[in-house]
Formats: sequence, C-alpha cells, structure tokens
Amino acid sequence: MSHASAASPAAQTAGAGGGEPTVDVAIVAYRHWELTGSCLEHLRRQTIAHRVFLCDNGCDEGTAERVRAAYPEVTVVRMQHNMRYSVAFNAAVAAGCGEIVVMMNNDVDARADFLERLIAPFATRPRLGSAAPLLLRPGERRVDSVGLAADGTLSAFPRYKNCPPEQARIGGETGLVLTGPDGAAAAFRRAAWEQVGGMDEAIAGSMDDYDFFLRMRVAGWETTAALDAVGVHVGSATFGHRSADYRRKAGFGRAYVLRRYGVLRSRAAARTLAMEALVVAADALLSRDLAALAGRRAGWRAAAGRPRRAWPPAEAINRRVGFARAIRLRRATYMR
Repeated sequence: MSHASAASPAAQTAGAGGGEPTVDVAIVAYRHWELTGSCLEHLRRQTIAHRVFLCDNGCDEGTAERVRAAYPEVTVVRMQHNMRYSVAFNAAVAAGCGEIVVMMNNDVDARADFLERLIAPFATRPRLGSAAPLLLRPGERRVDSVGLAADGTLSAFPRYKNCPPEQARIGGETGLVLTGPDGAAAAFRRAAWEQVGGMDEAIAGSMDDYDFFLRMRVAGWETTAALDAVGVHVGSATFGHRSADYRRKAGFGRAYVLRRYGVLRSRAAARTLAMEALVVAADALLSRDLAALAGRRAGWRAAAGRPRRAWPPAEAINRRVGFARAIRLRRATYMR
C-alpha cells in the first residue's frame, strides 16, 4: 500500500484542495546512500502533498532497509538484482497511481517549492504531456540543463548547459527548442506514460529517457519548461563522469535511437555518419579504449528487427543546428 509523503501542514493543505492532481515521485537508487538520503530529505520539505516510490535497484548497501527506517512514508520497490534503469523506473511508476509523475535521479536536490512549480503548468494545458525544470550544477552558478533539444540527426543536447541561470530565464540565441525533459528530473502525465508504453526496457542505461519523451512528442503530447522549478543535479553519480561504463551505455543508446528512428535512411544520413565517426574517433583518442564504439555496436544489434518509430514532429526538432554547432554542443555535454 502507498503512503502519503510526510509534509508540512502547508503542504498537506495544498494537496487537499479540490481539483489538484495527485502526484507521485519515482526514484531509482543504486548505491550512493548519501545522495539518496539528501534527495529524500529535500522531498520531505516540499510544499505540496505527494507520494514517493523508490526502486532499490539491486543495491548491496542496504538502501531498502535504510529508507524504511529513516523515511517510512516512502514506498520501496525492491529489485533482487541490478536491472536496467528503464526496467527499474517502470516498476517504480507502476507501483503508484498519481495523475502526475515526477521522475528524479537520486542525485537531485529539489528546492522546497520544486514539485509545486513543476506540476503547475499541467493545470491549464490538457495536452501537456511533460515539463522540464531548471537543473543547476552544484554551487548553483551554472545550468546543468533545462530539458533536452534534438537536432536533425536526433542527437540530444542539454539546453543552456553551463550557462548562467539568468541566461536560461531570459532565453536568447543560445536557446534551443525544447524537445523534452532531461530524465534527471521531469514531470509527465501518467496517461502519456501509459499511452506510449513507458520506457523502452531494451535500452541499456542511457537515452532511455530521451526516447521516452521523443515518443510522447510523436504521440501528440506537448512539452514545456518550468523555469521556476529549480533543483541541483550532481550528475553522473551512478556510472561516473566519462567512465567506460557511461560511454558504453551512451553509445548503446545513441545507436539504438539511430536504428529505431531510421535516421540513417533519412536525409541526415551522411551528416550523422560523419558526426558518429568523429565522436567515436575522438573518444578513442581521449579515453584510449573503444567503449563508445562497442556500445554503438551493441545498441545497433539490439534494435535489429524492431519496428521503426515514427519521426518526431517538426516543432520538436532544431533543424537549424548545423554540423559545427552540433560539435560545440556535444563538447559542452561532456564538460563538468
């Protein structure tokens, strides 16, 4: 049975009024208890009522026991073995029934009004499927992301990466059209999750969130940025920044998306092949391994025989991003 998340009297009042949507928060945790504890502590301070569903993804650090002892209001979904993130996340979402689901990595610390502000846009937009918050780097001087932007090859770039927060709020030439949220923290309608079938459990660890929100756009759901919903994202806490495991999973997800959406059969094929060759070569030189290439080979094979996905609508794609700018954006993605 699900339990209501502990909240202040103000939060309980805010969630008890008529017409407000019910809110679930879905978290997948694998090790790094210090991050999980901090994330849950910040959620405890939220200004609206909500329920938290945490998937202990086969962790060997006693995460489930620690959560039950320190945060009894949190519902724990436990995996016996470490599973792909998409599998664990789908299990956490399926355990609840809230109309709005907020997905969060366990390395995100949310301001007290984060949930309230993130779900606010859904009240007046019935076709709004997802919302992206403003995620900041530790220290809060630089942006981690304001959702993701896709170019004409379906490469994904964090919007406003490494810009000052004020730049994201005023927009301008550095901005990119929002394709969908960054999976580190996002809100979406449960109805949209059900319509597109949740996350694709064939994707191994990276770009599963991107593919999920791409499919929402294909299905006709809108997206928006909630810039007053602010959280701090540590980043790469599970796999490690630029680790071989991280780069292998990123390569898997990239190749899987390329094949499922038929990018190499589109007009962008030549540009896509040139970019992928450049990225793989640069990664091999910098990291002195072939993790990026191995991941792409595995992702391409995993997508074999699966039906092709429909292309996202034109308004979801940044077609004006040329080759040179795509390289700059790709470099920014890997910067700390």
